[in-house]
Amino acid sequence: MITTEQLNPEQQQGVYTVNGPVLILAGAGSGKTRVLTNRTAYLIKERYVDPFNILAITFTNKAAAEMRRRINELVGHGAEGIWISTFHSCCVRILRRYADRIGYDTGFTIYDSDDSNSLMKDVLKRLEIDNKIIKEKTALNAISSAKNELIDTARFRVDAGGDFKYLKLASIYEEYQNSLKKNNAMDFDDLIMNTVKLLSMDNEVRNAYQERFQYIMVDEYQDTNTAQFALIELLAGKYKNLCVVGDDDQSIYKFRGANIRNILDFEKVYPDATVIKLEQNYRSTKNILNAANEVIANNIGRKAKALWTESEEGDKVKFEQFDNGQEEAIYIVADIARRVGAGECEYKDCAVLYRTNAQSRLLEERFVNRGIPYKLIGGVNFYSRKEIKDILAYLKTIDNGKDDLAVTRILNVPKRGIGQTTEGRIADYAYANGMSFYDALKKASEIQGVSAAVKKIEPFVALIEDLRGILATSGIEQTVEKLLEKTGYVEDLVIENTDESRARIENIDELISKIVDYEKNEENPTLSGFLEEVALVAEVDSLDEDSDYVILMTLHGAKGLEFKNVYMSGMEDGLFPSYMSISSGNNDDLEEERRLCYVGITRAKKTLTMTAARARMLRGETQYNPVSRFIKELPKEVMDGYYKPPKTEDMPVNDTFKRAKASWKNNSFAESVSAYKSMADIKTGKDMGSASAGLDYAVGDRVSHIKFGEGMVLEIKDGGRDYEVTVDFDEAGVRKMFASFAKLKRC
Repeated sequence: MITTEQLNPEQQQGVYTVNGPVLILAGAGSGKTRVLTNRTAYLIKERYVDPFNILAITFTNKAAAEMRRRINELVGHGAEGIWISTFHSCCVRILRRYADRIGYDTGFTIYDSDDSNSLMKDVLKRLEIDNKIIKEKTALNAISSAKNELIDTARFRVDAGGDFKYLKLASIYEEYQNSLKKNNAMDFDDLIMNTVKLLSMDNEVRNAYQERFQYIMVDEYQDTNTAQFALIELLAGKYKNLCVVGDDDQSIYKFRGANIRNILDFEKVYPDATVIKLEQNYRSTKNILNAANEVIANNIGRKAKALWTESEEGDKVKFEQFDNGQEEAIYIVADIARRVGAGECEYKDCAVLYRTNAQSRLLEERFVNRGIPYKLIGGVNFYSRKEIKDILAYLKTIDNGKDDLAVTRILNVPKRGIGQTTEGRIADYAYANGMSFYDALKKASEIQGVSAAVKKIEPFVALIEDLRGILATSGIEQTVEKLLEKTGYVEDLVIENTDESRARIENIDELISKIVDYEKNEENPTLSGFLEEVALVAEVDSLDEDSDYVILMTLHGAKGLEFKNVYMSGMEDGLFPSYMSISSGNNDDLEEERRLCYVGITRAKKTLTMTAARARMLRGETQYNPVSRFIKELPKEVMDGYYKPPKTEDMPVNDTFKRAKASWKNNSFAESVSAYKSMADIKTGKDMGSASAGLDYAVGDRVSHIKFGEGMVLEIKDGGRDYEVTVDFDEAGVRKMFASFAKLKRC
């Protein structure tokens, strides 16, 4: 018998309400994992539900592993029968068994983003589409969005109507899907879409899984997209014992296709649903929670709730504003060093969060200078590094010779002298004869114009066949060892003898360690299974909580994590919230940015420090932005260093700033008084003489910019080869730019 005495009343209700649709609105730090694990244990131990009939869906492998660990502790023997997996892993498991019913081989390859990008380059080249007109990323984003909405190639073409660009994208989508099918490969979006297709079309398969999954639980429901919603609805279609857990206030993945309406409209889809709110927070102090509640209350599109805690009030939320990004980075690093030096915490208790990856550079430099260990989360994924991609491409070719992308990647790794012309003729032959590139390599002697390269191609084919034989008798590790030996891959890196080559060797060693671990712990290890596991690994899953280093990561990457001390840097309008969300005119975009701020605040357990810079260099431009509106939404009583707008009398009194003076009250002008005090004696356009002789505008004039809109010229400096122009744009704030690049036009 399980005990739920340690749960609060709302958590207990979530555990015991097991029949019918249930929506658990779980605020940040409210113990939702505890509810899900106890709910599962209750189903098995008290309601005698066979673990075989339970499905639990999470968004990361790490969360799935943690849930399984906790359930095992509560239930013990038998819990291994529960399906606990991510959406993608669940779909792969279904497709590995039934993909042949929708025209795929069950041994299909899973393409990651790099694979998809490489394939898209080939598609654009084949269709003779200039990637300057339609970029690979643009096409892939359009296709991903379509798949997330379950829009197939036929419907995409119909929806394109007579629009020339969308008709081009329709052709790209069709060729991309044909290429995937030919390679017996699926990208990540296909895994969901094809499973929905399978369950929708095949009554036998659908009935089998509906009968199996009599109780379904979905975590992080606010992050589901339309395709994932359809998948869950299909699986739960018979018994409707569906429990979804999420927080609409933490829906921050719209750019990945997440549809917040899935959670907001749950009761419309399931009118008889039971709604349970978990509002007691077990993570943060009162001051931090009050700050979070006040910020998110400004959103309209949300379900009403407010976090509360029995914890202490704690330190106030600290706010600091600096003259520039360098000073901001120096302060953050010094404050972390002070805390650790005083014995208040360890490095691993501290995390610095920011809106964009580009903000990490200044912080990294300061951490290096101070000798403070840190880890950048969200950089180059281990499995995206060249040497790892090369070895995985070999393994994919050994496992699935139909994957043209993998074969062409390694055809000249190491260099075999097989030229692009030869490769192109082989590819054309394969395409014309409806065969894989690898099968065409086997017939190289029959291909016109390739005979001179046959002696170079045959050893490659022989190597793959030899390695397939080793795999069959000796396993994955021995196959990789032989692969490295026969290709001389590591030997070449040893000869190179550079820091980079040594790091690559270390990465290869780490991959081998991963393979050994997989073969040791997997009941029936296969190369397909290993490649599948690797393809589904998320970067955040690699966070080692036992290592002592400061964590640097984006706010998006921080979701689901918690830290004793959190620093939120770059709290400036134009950076956070982003300029795009402010200028789009769509309130939904701004509300998503505010939810992202809420997520950042609620990562903090004990202390929260928020920082801003008056001037910041971004993409080569010095930008002067106001303090973030999210700072101004924080209640004064929880703040230490609450933001105060500068007084009007502190401003320069030149005529150039008349409009600016009037706008200080509503803070539409930049918060960078010190940066402009030197302009008190700024010259007018006439006084500048030759300095602006080549321009058709002067200081004080209104100008327009193709991206930033209209604004007023504040300063023009002669930079020798070009003029440096400072403009206060009505919407984008103050920007410094070179005249020849800015192409400003006088209004």
